[in-house]
Amino acid sequence: MAVRVAPGADVSPEAQLGDGTAIWHLAQVREDVRMGAGCVVGRGAYIGTGVVMGQHCKVQNYALVYEPARLGDGVFVGPAAVLTNDTHPRAVNPDGSLKDASDWHAVGVTIGDGAAIGARAVCVAPVTIGAWATVAAGAVVTRDVPAHALVVGVPARQVGWVGKAGQRLDDQGDGTFRCPVTGARYELTGTTMTEVETA
Repeated sequence: MAVRVAPGADVSPEAQLGDGTAIWHLAQVREDVRMGAGCVVGRGAYIGTGVVMGQHCKVQNYALVYEPARLGDGVFVGPAAVLTNDTHPRAVNPDGSLKDASDWHAVGVTIGDGAAIGARAVCVAPVTIGAWATVAAGAVVTRDVPAHALVVGVPARQVGWVGKAGQRLDDQGDGTFRCPVTGARYELTGTTMTEVETA
């Protein structure tokens, strides 16, 4: 499938876009971005230099994905969400001179396969969002989020577990959980949630 770039989008010729990827109006995709097949970058979104995205990612309108972020397959980044890259932001150095790229070291956010970042959420680098986790809309993530965790609030705190369908898992009371949508079973071992393979 062909890559679709809407009129008014700014895509560097040095970016690598996978088959079937769509870049919408006013989006900017910087140099050395590597994007897998079937991705969607919404209106006004920003993908920073060297960001790596897996297949079938969706970055919604006006989301900001700053380098060196790494997104797995099937990651959802909601409208106006921000993945930061500067742990000590300043416009100037202590002597008042304007900072440039040599004056700081970018650190990125890493997001595992299938995870979702809600609208206007902020992930403060360096953090890792585990596979299939959900960050609620408006949350501010300052610590790593385990796979399948549901986190909310400012700062974000875990309030439950979610399955691959994105729905909150039902606690069966014996260390196992069930997805109310798919019926898939999950098992909690310590702080690690995993899907139970069925025969």
